[in-house]
Amino acid sequence: MLLPNQFDDCLAVNDNIVIMTSWLPDLAAQRGPRYRAIAEALAEDVRSGALPPGARLPTHRDLAWRLKVTVGTVSRAYAEAERRGLIAGEVGRGTFVRAAATAPALRFDGEPQGDDVVDLGVHRPRAASEAKLLAEALASLAGDPDLPQLMEYQPHAGRAAERAAGAAWIERSGGLATTDEQVVVTASGQHAIAAILASIAEPGDALAVEALTYPGIRAAASLLHLKLVPLALDEHGVLPEALAASCRAGRVRALYTLPTLHNPTTATMPAERRRALAEVARRHEVMLIEDDVYGFLLERPLPPLAALAPEHAFYITATSKSLVPGLRVGYAHCPPALVDGVTAAVRAMTYTAPPLMARIASRWIEDGTADRLVREKRAEIARRQQVVQRLFAQQNYRMAPGAAHLWLMLPEPWHGEAFAAAARQRGVAIAPAAAFAVGRQTPRAARICIGTPPSLAALERGLTRLAELLAAAPEAYLSVV
Repeated sequence: MLLPNQFDDCLAVNDNIVIMTSWLPDLAAQRGPRYRAIAEALAEDVRSGALPPGARLPTHRDLAWRLKVTVGTVSRAYAEAERRGLIAGEVGRGTFVRAAATAPALRFDGEPQGDDVVDLGVHRPRAASEAKLLAEALASLAGDPDLPQLMEYQPHAGRAAERAAGAAWIERSGGLATTDEQVVVTASGQHAIAAILASIAEPGDALAVEALTYPGIRAAASLLHLKLVPLALDEHGVLPEALAASCRAGRVRALYTLPTLHNPTTATMPAERRRALAEVARRHEVMLIEDDVYGFLLERPLPPLAALAPEHAFYITATSKSLVPGLRVGYAHCPPALVDGVTAAVRAMTYTAPPLMARIASRWIEDGTADRLVREKRAEIARRQQVVQRLFAQQNYRMAPGAAHLWLMLPEPWHGEAFAAAARQRGVAIAPAAAFAVGRQTPRAARICIGTPPSLAALERGLTRLAELLAAAPEAYLSVV
């Protein structure tokens, strides 16, 4: 298992020596839109070594002036390069070439064929009765006397019954006492994130996140033109002193965090750390966005941040993990003064959450079906964790009790991207650390999701392939091109 000091080494955000560069791309051979030509030239220079890891790129304005293009064109080019994992921007410091961008490229002898790929890349806790229960719910919905009303436009924050069900689910699954007036029903947890950010932040605002975080927050921040500030974390989650230091360095509008069964590291923040983080938020007037989509997996929930800093915290949960992924319903608990702002954002984005889905979720919460699914998922995860412990006994990984994923630390010379590509060649899909990294540093690691395969046999097949790959010589799969 992963030791705390090893964990710290992997996740701490360090200050590497900055390599200054007056990089100017050669666009003569590039075709297509100017922004894409710049991004392609940047990719080529990274691959060739002309732009080494840690090199700081010119500012948007400086490169735009030298290339005689608009600042927006350069901004779009840098955004495309960041999407490809080549570079990372750091608020107040600049834009840098990521170390992971120089990982050896892979040459494939052949992609796996047929349906033999084992998906360990998507986070999806599973229960055997999901399909049967959903089929019954859909049949029952067809005869619901309330169906004519559900076919009409709904209140933007959701109907009173759906908001009340959301409040009940938040309290049962996450331990947060709330009211239906403080709950906004959304079209998934991702939608809740975007609606909250849109309601409290302006383009250019700084949003603090863990140095390794859920990729969806990066997508939402990019869409809303927010600057991400990566914060160091340890085996207990994000460091309160890192948030305080970022606040002292410049205004931070909010912190997005996953304090329970963190994605991807599985860390759960202890109560004392949560209280310290809430105190920093109050002192520096920072809003906390607490994503608790995995909280239902704990038998005993820890104090939510929203209970420790009521006026400074949002709380999010959703049905995609706890019930069924296709049931796209989320619930956002908001400080009373900020409910209207989130509701307005929901109206602008989707008008309202899908009424039929929200009704099914409410029924399941009311009649105990939701609790049944949670019990099944917890029991299934416990069985799957036993498979991991048996097959990965010799591996260096972190997997918290109740977690439907594990954080695998890779031996040298593997990089996360190279290992993920080699795993795919063997018929296993996983997510490398680069998918979660914010900033320049990317640990040699990968997230392995154990809930997605449809059976224990499929999970065992995928984990066995990964164990065999870890035992093999990486040189057999790597080829510098």
